[in-house]
Amino acid sequence: MSRQNGITVEDMLKLEVMEDCKIVAGFKGIRNTISKVNIMADPDIIDWVQEGEFLLTTAYSFKKDDAEEQKRLIKECSRKKLAGIGIKIYPYLDGLPEEVINLADHLDFPIIDIYYSIPLSNIMTEALKEIFNKQASLLERIEKVHEEYMNAMLEGNGIGELALIVSENIKNPVYLSLDFCNENVEIFDGVDEDIKEFFRKDIKKFYEPISTRSSLKRLEESKVLINGKYIKRMIMPIIVKDNIYGHIFTWAINTPLGGFDLSILESASTAIALGVLQELSVKEVEIRYRSEFFEDLISTDLKRKKKALERAHFFNLNYNDIYIIEVMSFKFILNKGEEFFVDYVQDYVNKVVSIIEDIISNLELHGIVASKMSGIQILLGFEKQGTEQDKLKEFNDLLERELSKKFENMEFKIGVGRAYKGLEDVNKSFSDALKTIRTGKVLTDKRVVTYDELGIFKILCQDFLTEELEDFYNGTLKSLADYDKKKSTELVKTLESYFEHNGNLKKMSDALYTHYNTILYRINRINEITGMNLDDPNDRLNLEIALKIKELLVK
Repeated sequence: MSRQNGITVEDMLKLEVMEDCKIVAGFKGIRNTISKVNIMADPDIIDWVQEGEFLLTTAYSFKKDDAEEQKRLIKECSRKKLAGIGIKIYPYLDGLPEEVINLADHLDFPIIDIYYSIPLSNIMTEALKEIFNKQASLLERIEKVHEEYMNAMLEGNGIGELALIVSENIKNPVYLSLDFCNENVEIFDGVDEDIKEFFRKDIKKFYEPISTRSSLKRLEESKVLINGKYIKRMIMPIIVKDNIYGHIFTWAINTPLGGFDLSILESASTAIALGVLQELSVKEVEIRYRSEFFEDLISTDLKRKKKALERAHFFNLNYNDIYIIEVMSFKFILNKGEEFFVDYVQDYVNKVVSIIEDIISNLELHGIVASKMSGIQILLGFEKQGTEQDKLKEFNDLLERELSKKFENMEFKIGVGRAYKGLEDVNKSFSDALKTIRTGKVLTDKRVVTYDELGIFKILCQDFLTEELEDFYNGTLKSLADYDKKKSTELVKTLESYFEHNGNLKKMSDALYTHYNTILYRINRINEITGMNLDDPNDRLNLEIALKIKELLVK
């Protein structure tokens, strides 16, 4: 019922002062935790009680023969999540009405019949003393467990050791998921295989794309149905710098989960968070070091480039391998269509970089991952020429799948440069990748675009051509676009359809849901407004190129 630290109702009944007292209702609530004891002289005290309190009172405060009033009191006590109530029934009443007893049983709310000669103050004193001793003992145990956590972290034993400490202390199955390093630890010792499988499905469901619970930055307490019985479950998030880096799961299979167990989970979460923070700091330095090396490597400054080439062996990069550079940009979509761009948000960059590095390692590739304000840069090396395309496709397929799975609200684009032999020419691949990602955003919805897929845009996307492209567009298609805007017509759309269907007016008519004669009229108007003739091969080519330039210039 309550997860506060204290003693149970059962523990209270075992006190010497309670020897002649007995529980008369709500037997199933005997494991409720008592964190405080209060004496009620007036039923109005219910407005001031707190969760986990145990009330002591006499039946004098009950209205004789008013069962409804007594039931109201029991309902209120249960609603307030009190641990139970002790009532000195005799000599004020012969007994509690059966309907009151039945209600308490239904609510699993314990009612103890206090022996008439025992002072309530004696019970309160002894119970509070026992609660204090129990809480002091728990604090001592929690402190020792925290020391175990810290020692494990200092000795570099890893998160597996931390998960083991958690399991040993709460005496229940534990699962630790840490997405920062893609590491998971399950400690399901002594649990049947079918229950283990249930735990794994339960965890998977928690992380399902449709679930929003995995993004909550607070403890989740709930119950799950296992073999026809509801079992309590706790899920503690691991939070670093206001971001969630994993969770600790536990299920009350062996023993109940209470306040002590919560403290163990909180302490473990804090210890792991400190470890993650340390790793993040190291990762940040590594990324910065690699980014500086990458900037020197692609620099036009010969001194900087030479300096980078001399340091290449530190990154296991061979001078004469085949190299390809990829450039990645991304943004995150919030609720209601809002979006925020992540240029260099440390927490997200670290996670993405870790995923890329894992894929590079798993595929046994040579490479480094760097980052700067514009996004993430990936340098990949291949020892043998002719093998790079298959490996590159495998790499990008894995990367696209992992990023889509890990970041549901992230939109990303990857531009892939051409392959060049020798580390000295990687700046050319970088230039290709930049053009590809910039142009690819306009041309296609594909997440991964290679330079070779750009077609004629490989020529049109050159930076030094921007002014010439603008002039070409203005002299060919601008008049038609201006006419559409002024008259609310669709002549540019009709022209696009013309090239899409190779000038077949019948197919254009079907595609545009427009009468054949109307299509013919529009073609004549296009010729008149542009001053060109679509029957002329040169004019036709110019207009088709102008349409592509329009996409590139986002006109």
